[in-house]
Amino acid sequence: MGEIEDGEADHITTDVQGQKCTLVCECTAPESVNGKDNLPFLNAVLKNPVCKLYRFPTSDNKWMRIREQMSESILSFHIPKELISLHIKEDLCRNQELKELGELSPHWDNLRKNVLTHCDQMVNMYQDILTELSKETGSSFKSSSSKGEKTLEFVPINLHLQRMHVHSPHLKDALYDVITVGAPAAHFQGFKNGGLRKLLHRFEMERRNTGYQFIYYSPENTAKAKEVLSNINQLQPLIATHADLLLNSASQHSPDSLKNSLKMLSEKTELFVHAFKDQLVRSALLALYTARPGGVLKKSPSPKNSTEESCPQDPPAPMRRQDSIPHHSDYDEEEWDRVWANVGKSLNCIIAMVDRLIERDGSNEGGGGGSQDGEKDPSLVDPVITHPREDWYEQLYPLIRTLKDCMGEVVSRAKQSLTFVLLQELAHSLPQGLMLMLRRDIVFSQALAGLVCGFIIKLHTSLHDPGFLQQLHTVGLIVQYEGLLSTYSDEIGMLEDMAVGISDLKKVAFKIIEAKSNDVLPVITGRREHYVVEVKLPARMFEALPLQIKEGQLLHVYPVLFNVGINEQQTLAERFGDVSLQESINQENFELLKEYYTAFMEKMPPDYISHFQEQNDLKGLLENLHQNIQAKKRKNVEIMWLAATICRKLNGIRFTCCKSAKDRTSMSVTLEQCSILRDEHQLHKDFFIRALDCMRSRQTQGALSESDDPETGCLTDNKPTSRHFYPVALLLVSSHLLVVWLILSLALLLAKYQ
Repeated sequence: MGEIEDGEADHITTDVQGQKCTLVCECTAPESVNGKDNLPFLNAVLKNPVCKLYRFPTSDNKWMRIREQMSESILSFHIPKELISLHIKEDLCRNQELKELGELSPHWDNLRKNVLTHCDQMVNMYQDILTELSKETGSSFKSSSSKGEKTLEFVPINLHLQRMHVHSPHLKDALYDVITVGAPAAHFQGFKNGGLRKLLHRFEMERRNTGYQFIYYSPENTAKAKEVLSNINQLQPLIATHADLLLNSASQHSPDSLKNSLKMLSEKTELFVHAFKDQLVRSALLALYTARPGGVLKKSPSPKNSTEESCPQDPPAPMRRQDSIPHHSDYDEEEWDRVWANVGKSLNCIIAMVDRLIERDGSNEGGGGGSQDGEKDPSLVDPVITHPREDWYEQLYPLIRTLKDCMGEVVSRAKQSLTFVLLQELAHSLPQGLMLMLRRDIVFSQALAGLVCGFIIKLHTSLHDPGFLQQLHTVGLIVQYEGLLSTYSDEIGMLEDMAVGISDLKKVAFKIIEAKSNDVLPVITGRREHYVVEVKLPARMFEALPLQIKEGQLLHVYPVLFNVGINEQQTLAERFGDVSLQESINQENFELLKEYYTAFMEKMPPDYISHFQEQNDLKGLLENLHQNIQAKKRKNVEIMWLAATICRKLNGIRFTCCKSAKDRTSMSVTLEQCSILRDEHQLHKDFFIRALDCMRSRQTQGALSESDDPETGCLTDNKPTSRHFYPVALLLVSSHLLVVWLILSLALLLAKYQ
């Protein structure tokens, strides 16, 4: 992936105004190359690089060298397979919890059977897709011609790294990376009824108007139920482990070890108790009570009374029920408070006992020294002090057992009640709800594959930048998506899918761990509402990280999307259609970008901020971006340039997307690259168009087909590489021609042959 000095190369030389601009085109690259990119970590993620070398004059008649590289990523298939496996595991666990919900009245039991039937079918579908993906070999990316294949719908379209490496005579070498990918969308399912943004809104409105046979829970409450269930499944085994470690420390009579074990047990138990401080759990318990046969709640025996007697503590005050849950006068709401509070009381008893044992152990040692002088009356010594030290284990064991019993009682009731909440979500609008979940999983899988690829590449590129690493664990990373979709026909649905998929990336956090083997591919853990991507680094690279990152701190990303339609379909949308979707998306994401900038300025150290402000006028750029979004100008490409510039200055990850990541994407990326050469590296102004044509020339774009491109239907082999064609036809369509575009066929004809 480095600059290739050996081997054959094609030299394309063109005369411009009596001067020469030389392009060295290299269509293939060997597996092992020289240069800064030669690291196994990056080579394990990127495959099949294609490199091209250019030489352009600067404003002072010197030469700059540019290496342009495009690489595929094996993460195109690896991430979807990881994600589908995680979904299958999560769904199987949910189905099992539904089966263990207990006895229900006939109405609710029939609903549960219906839900389980559909959920089992979905799990089988995911398993079939995973099986088919595992069979895929050969290409490491999905071509646009395969975007409608069902077995590949979780895979992103044309995911590539586009890298420009500039060797400038004035400035130090610079890298500019853009991830290009097709817009995350469910192409196989189609866009007849719109995309996720519209479908989710319609689905939620139908749920609000549901009949008596369902209990309505808001999306926030449903997400909260999933979060609490996840916390329960994680914390219960951890608490049991720390309780056993506490007993082990007691058997070894080690006060220091006992204190450390108690500290860990206390922290995890407090998190466990805090998870149930929510009105949702109480209302769900009441809802489940009403769903039992005859309204009788199956109660397990209460925890041991000795806990309440030895450590008396007032239970939490009862909280108000949800309005959607009917009240039953024979339901004892305070019983849950007592069961839940007993966990905290049990922990307090353990803490008190450990403190007492350690205190008496110290007194015993002090008393032993005094008895040698005959200063202490044996009759005054506390009998507990004279107990052998082996009693530590025996005195703690009953309290630990009580804690586990209380915790088991809480877990049993809470899991059943919260699973009943999830039953409401699943039972409504079957199978539409599950199909929406499938569509959202598909779109998210495509978006996540690109994000993980971009994160790994950015981490590798900036690994030795202390400022970036500090920003990474202090503020997080901005991820900017440049959308080029029109707001016309099917692309409206694609844009709606893309907006939701990119917004869902806020649920993703990254964790960097040390690789223990040669396998450095990322691993995904978590659940649908909260994903953690574990990125593995070789030991040498891992040691260079800050302590916070090495200790496992989660690293967050902040995705933003700015979309500007630029093709002829957008012209029709602006003249005769509706562009409100694009305007609302841009406005919403500007607010997110502004929030990130505010957090960046508040959390980063003052010395870094002062240096940063000297180099970047971000506030002015943000104000300019806001003005352009408010202006509602047609095909306002200035929004794209400003958003991209802000992202680069904030050390973010850049994405460029259109329907298939081909024509519109390549036009935008090459224009951006030439603009960077002009603005940052003093490209001679007379060579801007020539550099643009050189990068876009069909002679250097060997991957393009000789046939017309299906995305726009307007590229042919007879098209000239004129310096006027690309900017005019694809980015800046003249408004004067719109007057004569009275018929759609005539409009397409004029756009094709302009």
